[in-house]
Amino acid sequence: MRITRWLTTLVFALAAMAAALPAQAADACKNRGELDVMYCDTNGDMVADAPTDPKKWKNPSTIVFTYTPVEDPAVYENVFKPFTTHLAKCIDKKVVFYQVQSNASEIEAMRSGRLHVGGFSTGPTAFAVNLAGAVPFAVKGTAKEFQGYNLIVVVKASSPYQKLADLKGKKVAHTAPSSNSGHLAPLSLFPAQGLTPDKDYKIIFSGKHDQSVMGVNSGDYDAAAVASDVFHRMAERGQIKEADFRVIYRSQKFPTSSFAYAHDLDPKLVDKMLGCFYDYRFPPEMQKAFDGADRFFPINYKTTWEVVRAVAKGSGQGFDKASYDKESAREAAEAAAKKK
Repeated sequence: MRITRWLTTLVFALAAMAAALPAQAADACKNRGELDVMYCDTNGDMVADAPTDPKKWKNPSTIVFTYTPVEDPAVYENVFKPFTTHLAKCIDKKVVFYQVQSNASEIEAMRSGRLHVGGFSTGPTAFAVNLAGAVPFAVKGTAKEFQGYNLIVVVKASSPYQKLADLKGKKVAHTAPSSNSGHLAPLSLFPAQGLTPDKDYKIIFSGKHDQSVMGVNSGDYDAAAVASDVFHRMAERGQIKEADFRVIYRSQKFPTSSFAYAHDLDPKLVDKMLGCFYDYRFPPEMQKAFDGADRFFPINYKTTWEVVRAVAKGSGQGFDKASYDKESAREAAEAAAKKK
């Protein structure tokens, strides 16, 4: 399966890159936090600093942009077309949309230098920061606030399940190991509701939020942990009918997908590009696609993602390479088992 191949590629790529780094790279950095050895954080803002050597700054003639593969990537290439057209004119460069098929492939693309700016799902944002040198700068929002979502658990309306504890021994879908609402938040929040993942049920990774929802709809899963905004967008587009489902759990609000640039882009290019993002107002079709959001709302990763990091810590997870490799290997094994 594609997910298995991408995860295998990412794990080997990360290992190869780390092995190739000179030993003095780690010694030269006075503060790194959870950032990978490739990066440094001298100012303590929890994201990678730009290279100190200006010769390492990148100013590509073509900017590669993408958006998190929470659903069909082709859908979002069309949704973002008005913006990518605007961005190309604003920075006077060619801008191309790069379709990614998994969170792993998106993270690997930025780490390897093939992706310059893009939207990352909530959980993958933290992995992208630590493993790929991503620098989050915005979330979709309005003039007043950034946009958020809830972790929800959906079951078929015709099912007997009314609360999380009813799902013991049932088929419950998670999305992917790096996902906040699709995996990390359930690990942290479900036990207090009488349901412990991997103890009371075997975790099944679907790969994406829409695939989890469709799996519940078709009867492949008894329930699924998904992001509320994805669920509502699927209903808006007519892919599902909300009346066919019942929401048996709803969490606190989390920030939705972030937009981040690669840490080694030329600072002058970054400044110009961020202005292009912040000044842009979504046309009606983008507002409809993104639940009324009309702009890129400025955020600070250290503070805005604090709740996400707290949930991960509560689940016993981290956003470092060891945690990612562990969960990625598990997802790969799950995908391989399905293939048999």
